Amino acid sequence: MRDKSEYRIIFMGTPKIAAKVFEELIKDGFCFVGLIAQEDKPVGRKHILEPVPTKEVALRYNIPVYQPHKIRKEYEFANELKPDLILTMAYGQIIPQGLIDIPKYGCLNLHGSLLPKYRGAAPIQRAIMNGEKKTGITLMEMIDKMDAGRMYAKEEVTILCEDNYSSLCDKLAIAATKIVKDNLLDYLEGKLPGEIQNEEEVTFADKITPEEEKLSLDYSCERFINYVRGLSNEPGGYILVDDKKLKIYRVSKVSDSHEELGKITIKKGVFLSLRDGTLELKELQLEGKKRMDDKSFANGNHNLDGVIAK
Repeated sequence: MRDKSEYRIIFMGTPKIAAKVFEELIKDGFCFVGLIAQEDKPVGRKHILEPVPTKEVALRYNIPVYQPHKIRKEYEFANELKPDLILTMAYGQIIPQGLIDIPKYGCLNLHGSLLPKYRGAAPIQRAIMNGEKKTGITLMEMIDKMDAGRMYAKEEVTILCEDNYSSLCDKLAIAATKIVKDNLLDYLEGKLPGEIQNEEEVTFADKITPEEEKLSLDYSCERFINYVRGLSNEPGGYILVDDKKLKIYRVSKVSDSHEELGKITIKKGVFLSLRDGTLELKELQLEGKKRMDDKSFANGNHNLDGVIAK
């Protein structure tokens, strides 16, 4: 049996969830010969160019970093790294078959759902938005059809009512690390036959569009809350109040009674009336202002009392 450090692995991933998994696997002794990540992007109001989260990890451990603009056109460098395997998680671009064919043992993906449910770009957000009570990580084969490859292992994760996108990502990062530690060597030694996905059970998790970040006042209280959770802490769902974005990061239902649809009430907190009840907006951020709890917001925004949101 070969030691895990003897296999040359390229990691492909970009956001925080991938960075956490990447670092834990480095610490565990896996040998990463390169990182492929999306390009660095401007961050914050000042648009300062910052390295993506996985790049920060790679630089700490002196792992070479590659950030092609379009991976489908720029992947020949991977041949020089002589990888045994490519392991991906939330990379952000469609990976071409030519790259998948380079490693001796192929290309595996850590997908953020219990496949075949929620194939696609936003499985974590969509699971929360749809009110699911569980999700997980699937270790799967990458093929030229989106998230359709053979499944080698799954790790289930419970979605609690207080979970949002950020907290669920933290849970899934732990699950993804565990699934690799428990199964990757068996895969590399040919001990995992894998399971073909049942196409009749497939559902899709489309990318979150900018339009969906605006929370519809036509939603039921339950759906509104689930969308807030699915969009928190990033990018944050919002409503319009006096033509300004009011981002809502945490919310709960306080009553089945309601007033005019979209009415904001400010007393000792901030309340929003929907068609089937009243919500308390517990953590929010008015455009141009800092994020704050409802009590602090109420103290400084009495002028919004009675305003009808859009």
